Amino acid sequence: MYRQSLDPLAGSLYWSALCAAVPLLTMFVLLGVFRVKAHLAALASLLLALLLAVAVWGMPLPQALSGAAEGGFYGLFPVLWILVNALWIYRLTEITGWFTVLRRSFRTVSSDQRVQGILIAFCFGALIEALAGFGAPVAITAVMLVAVGIAPLKAATVALVANTAPVAFGSMAVPLTTLAGVTGLPLDELGAMAGRQTPLIACLIPLILVLLLDGRRGVRETWPVAVVAGLAFSLAQFVSANYISVEVTDIIAGVVAVVAVLAFLRIWQPATAPADGVPGGAVDPAAADGAEIEPEGDTSGRRGALMAFAPYLLIVALFALTQAGPVKEWLTANGAVHFTWPGLDVVSTSGDPASAMTFKLEHLKGAGTILLLAGLLTMALYRVGPGRAVRAYGATLHQLRWTVVTVTSVLALAWVMNLSGQTVTLGSALAETGTAFALFSPVVGWLGVAVTGSDTSANSLFGVLQVTAAHQTGLDPVLLAAANSTGGVLGKMLSPQNLAVAAAAIGMSGSENVIFRKVLGWSLGLLAGFAVIIYLQSTPVLGWMTV
Repeated sequence: MYRQSLDPLAGSLYWSALCAAVPLLTMFVLLGVFRVKAHLAALASLLLALLLAVAVWGMPLPQALSGAAEGGFYGLFPVLWILVNALWIYRLTEITGWFTVLRRSFRTVSSDQRVQGILIAFCFGALIEALAGFGAPVAITAVMLVAVGIAPLKAATVALVANTAPVAFGSMAVPLTTLAGVTGLPLDELGAMAGRQTPLIACLIPLILVLLLDGRRGVRETWPVAVVAGLAFSLAQFVSANYISVEVTDIIAGVVAVVAVLAFLRIWQPATAPADGVPGGAVDPAAADGAEIEPEGDTSGRRGALMAFAPYLLIVALFALTQAGPVKEWLTANGAVHFTWPGLDVVSTSGDPASAMTFKLEHLKGAGTILLLAGLLTMALYRVGPGRAVRAYGATLHQLRWTVVTVTSVLALAWVMNLSGQTVTLGSALAETGTAFALFSPVVGWLGVAVTGSDTSANSLFGVLQVTAAHQTGLDPVLLAAANSTGGVLGKMLSPQNLAVAAAAIGMSGSENVIFRKVLGWSLGLLAGFAVIIYLQSTPVLGWMTV
C-alpha cells in the first residue's frame, strides 16, 4: 500500500509544493518559451513527474507506472474517442460537399464572420457543452469556424476561449454534481452559487471573441450583438441555476442566447465588414483551394441548409435523448463499467482509498459513442458507402497520430501527479494562506483543470480541500467549493489536453505551442479578475451575492 504525503521533501509543505510544480512548469515553459512540440513537452513532463513520484514522494515504481497507464487509457477513452468521432463526422461532410453548403448557410444568417463566431463558438458551443463536454465542444466548433472561412489558428483560439462560461454546468451539470458528491454540500446551493459567479465571466466572453477575431475594430463594429449574446446567456444562466434547474442551466442559457442573437440580427447588422470578408485578414480556405466539392442535387433553400446542419442537429438530438428519463436510467444502469485499476493500492493522507484508482469506462453512454452513432446516421443521410466511410475514418486516425501521443501523455502526467500526491501538495500549500485563501480558491480549481483538462476531475481532486480550508479559515464552504469549479473553467483553455484537441480539430497537430501563447494571457487575466471577485464575495463588499 502507498500512502500519500503532503510534505515529503524535508518535511516542508512549501518546498514540496515547489517540487510538485516542476512538471507543470516544465510543460508550460517548453510550450510557451521554447516552442517545443506538444507531444515532446508532455513526454518530458511525464518523465519528470514519474521521477518525483518515486524519488521524492516515495511511490513504488510499479504503482507509478500503473497510474500512468490508467491516465493514458483515460486519454484514449473518453477523450480521444470523442475527438476521433467528432472529426470523422466533419470529414464525412467534407468529402460529400455538405461542408461547402454549411459555410454558405451560415452566411445567410449573417455574412459577418465575427457574428458567426459568436453564434458558433459561444451559443452553439454552449449547447454542445451542456450535453457532451469532455472536449467535444472545442473539436466541433473549431471545425465549424473553419467552415465559415476563419483562419485555423484563430478558430482554435476562439473555440478554446468560448469554452469557459458553460463548463461548470457542462454535461448536464456533472462537474457540480461531482462536487456535491465529494463535499456533501447541497447541489442546489452549489449550483446557485456557481450561477452567481460564472455569469460574470459569460457576459464578457462574446466581446473577447470579436476582439480575438478582428481586434479593436471588431469590438467597435459588433459590440451590440456581443453584448446581447453575453447578457442573454448570463441572465438565463443565473435564473436557471437559481430558480429552475442546475442540470439544464447550459441548455436554457444556450437556447436563450441563440434566440436573442437571431432576433437582434433581424433589426441590426454591423454597419461595415472587413474588406476581404474575413476578420483579421484571414484567407477563406475554400477560396485558397480554388475549388469546392458540391453535393449532388439541389442544395439551395431551407432543405439544403437543413441537410448541411443535419449532422450537428443529430448530435444535439442524440445527446438530448440520452438525458431523457427511461433512456438515461437504462444507460446509467448498463452504459458504463466500473473497475479498480490493476496494480494500484493508494490511500490519501487521511487514509481513504484514492478515488483515481477506480476507472469508469462509459462504453455505451460515453460522448464518443454517441458521436459514433451520429456519424453512422450521417453516413446513411449523405449516402456514404462503408468503404468510403472507413477510408475517411482511417484518414482521421492518421491526422491524429501525434495528438494521441500528446493526450495520452498529458493524462498520464495528471494521474501520476494525482495518485502520488503531488497535486494535493500544491493545493494544500495554497490553502495555508488563511482568510486570503478566498483569493486563491479559484486558482486551486484553475490549477486542477490545467492539469487534468476536466472541471469534473478538478472538483473531485480539490473539492474536499476547499471545504476543509473554508472551515479552518471561517469562510463560506459553499462559496469556496463553487469557486473551485467556476475558477477551474478558466484553466481549460490552456490545458495541454484541450490544446491538443483544438490543434487536431483544425488539422494543425503540432501547433499547440502557438495556440498556448495565444490563450495564456486571456486565461491568466480572467483568472486574476475572477479571483478578486471571489475574494470580494467573501467580504461585506459583495457578500450579498452569496447563497
